[in-house]
Amino acid sequence: MSETSDIAVDVVSDVVCPWCYVGQRNLQSALDRLKGFGVAVRWRPYQLDPTIPPEGRGRQEYLITKFGDPARIEAMHDRLREIGAAAGIAFDFEAIKVSPNTLDAHRLIRWAATAGEDVQNGLVRRLFQLYFEEGANIGDHAVLLDAAREAGMDAPLVETLLPTPADRTEVEAEIATASRMGVTGVPCFLLEGRYALMGAQPPETLADAIGKVAEAKARGELDEAPE
Repeated sequence: MSETSDIAVDVVSDVVCPWCYVGQRNLQSALDRLKGFGVAVRWRPYQLDPTIPPEGRGRQEYLITKFGDPARIEAMHDRLREIGAAAGIAFDFEAIKVSPNTLDAHRLIRWAATAGEDVQNGLVRRLFQLYFEEGANIGDHAVLLDAAREAGMDAPLVETLLPTPADRTEVEAEIATASRMGVTGVPCFLLEGRYALMGAQPPETLADAIGKVAEAKARGELDEAPE
């Protein structure tokens, strides 16, 4: 493949979505397979449940209210443990005590983008790990501040901004935009703003799709106005 400019991959996700964590790992595996062009990854916000209060809800109570049957919940967890293990994820659902509201986490992810793609990717990966493998409450500002510091962000600035309403409106607007675009579930991978892949696609599927878009871009086909 000839050299071409970066391919933009926007990932619409929520950091309390286990399938999004699988999608993040699969995307990284896909990128490791791709050569000859760059891929610019940007993480976009989505909230599976924006009605959760800022202090969060008890995890078990929340799951029972949402899914009802404890046996169904355990079956879901068993399936995710198996799929997660294949992606290198050690899901520890029993460690999760709080179902958080993720608006502040998404604000933090938005700020991380200004520090660079690697910083944002590192932060997103760490937030998934904190929640799903360590049971941390990622709605807690102290947890978010530690994650920001680990990712290489300006921790004093983050500490100043988190208690304020900074960028809440902007994040909510992005979530609304995703809904208007037809995003009804996550993860959703948007390639060059034109092509969408829904769900935690396997690495080979993601790599193939990104590669085909890169080839089309190199041929100038993406410069044509969409029909």
